[in-house]
Amino acid sequence: MNKLTSAVKVLVVDDQPLIVEELCEFLESSGYRCVPCESSQHALKRFSEDPEIGLVLCDLHMPDMDGIELVQAMQKVAGKQRAFEAIMLTGRADKQDVIKALRAGISDYYQKPINLDELLEGLQRQEAALEERKKELQLGHLNQKLQYLSESINDLYQDLDKVRRSPGAGVSDGDGELSDDEPRPVEIPTIFNQLSPRQLDVARLVGKGQTNYQIACELGITENTVKLYVSQVLRLTHMHNRTQLALALSPSHSAMRQRVTAH
Repeated sequence: MNKLTSAVKVLVVDDQPLIVEELCEFLESSGYRCVPCESSQHALKRFSEDPEIGLVLCDLHMPDMDGIELVQAMQKVAGKQRAFEAIMLTGRADKQDVIKALRAGISDYYQKPINLDELLEGLQRQEAALEERKKELQLGHLNQKLQYLSESINDLYQDLDKVRRSPGAGVSDGDGELSDDEPRPVEIPTIFNQLSPRQLDVARLVGKGQTNYQIACELGITENTVKLYVSQVLRLTHMHNRTQLALALSPSHSAMRQRVTAH
């Protein structure tokens, strides 16, 4: 048996005090912290107040609110921000009750009288499943933050682009012309004018034949962000693939356009 203290608390719910006492004593000797409850209402209150409760052992048949109704009420309290796993204990292994419990999101069930060793193994499996669900929730939260950050940065670049495109925003030598020693910008197709500065940076590097990894290193962003920008550029410029994009921005293509214009 695991003698280490688990970081997850176990809510033990049964309307028979002796069963609650026996289960808590056994689980605590196996390294779990238990929260004993002898009614569904008390259990729901404790679950709402204590976010460390992540595992629930509850009897199926209880007055006021049965085990399935209790778990469904906890799911409403938890919402999408909190994960927990529930195991049902029942004195009668009625097939319809079991099906109903599993459909309600209850992970497992055990029939009374309970084999404590089997219950402990099942609880440990659910604890491992709970950790995976928590990781998924955390990744989901991080992805939301990254998406928000990406949108905010894109908006910022668009605002900067508007400022740069506004009259008088260009740098000149005093008479509105670029000085002779300043490098002349490479001509790009007008369809690229709608891109934000960062989208244009990515497009130009694609034009140089750089990979997503090389672009990510040069711009200090992730490869996934580069892929997002490339997808946006292709959509905005109505191009089918990055090869077409690279050809449109290649130096030879630009030089050819200049020679045709000169003639």
